[in-house]
Amino acid sequence: MSDESEVKRIRGTGWKSVYETLRNEILSLALPPGQLLDEMTLAERFDMSRSPVREALIRLGADELVVTLSNRSTIVAPIEVATFPKYVEALDIAQRMNTRLAAALRTEADLKTIAKRLKIFEAAVKTGNHLAMSEANKEFHMAIAHAGKNQYLASFYEKLLSQGQRMLHLHFEYLERTHEGYLLTDEHTLMLDAIRDKNVELADELAHAHTRQFQDNFINFMRENYTTDVALGPLRAAE
Repeated sequence: MSDESEVKRIRGTGWKSVYETLRNEILSLALPPGQLLDEMTLAERFDMSRSPVREALIRLGADELVVTLSNRSTIVAPIEVATFPKYVEALDIAQRMNTRLAAALRTEADLKTIAKRLKIFEAAVKTGNHLAMSEANKEFHMAIAHAGKNQYLASFYEKLLSQGQRMLHLHFEYLERTHEGYLLTDEHTLMLDAIRDKNVELADELAHAHTRQFQDNFINFMRENYTTDVALGPLRAAE
């Protein structure tokens, strides 16, 4: 490979390293909501020009993990507590629909994939690494979504799961510190069992309870740590 082609390769892929590093730091809350992301400072940190840094920030913006302000500065996207009720309502609907479809339409191959993702999540829980846990949790639920065979619902669900990963970190932290509840593993096992048995109604009920547990613990965490009076109506019960 010539020196010229090597330079092109580095320039073409440099943003990916910046993107992946910043994404992990944002999702793990190492970069907190509202943190300023200065292009020049980041370029110095990663020892590269501003162009790949800018590209990485653009892609993080598409993921809704950073926002550009009116003065053109970029910050880590805030966690919007005020809109959490609407978020969790959408998550509940998407989670229930995808899980119902998986119970009705799953194949044996789907079951193997879901079971594999469950084991990966359980292994991540044992490490105590919240980023690994949230990524594995997302992959477990997306395996369920793919088993439902509806790409539009699956795509919508994936976006919601990605948007909720930072909140899930706070959820994990709350459970570990207070020992109130459990780290989703038991619920995941029950969901897999319902999907395996093609029990659509039970799968729906478990998916709803799963969202409700996440909602309750996240709100408890926020009230305990930020004295935020978050008004939430109850999620609709599974019908």
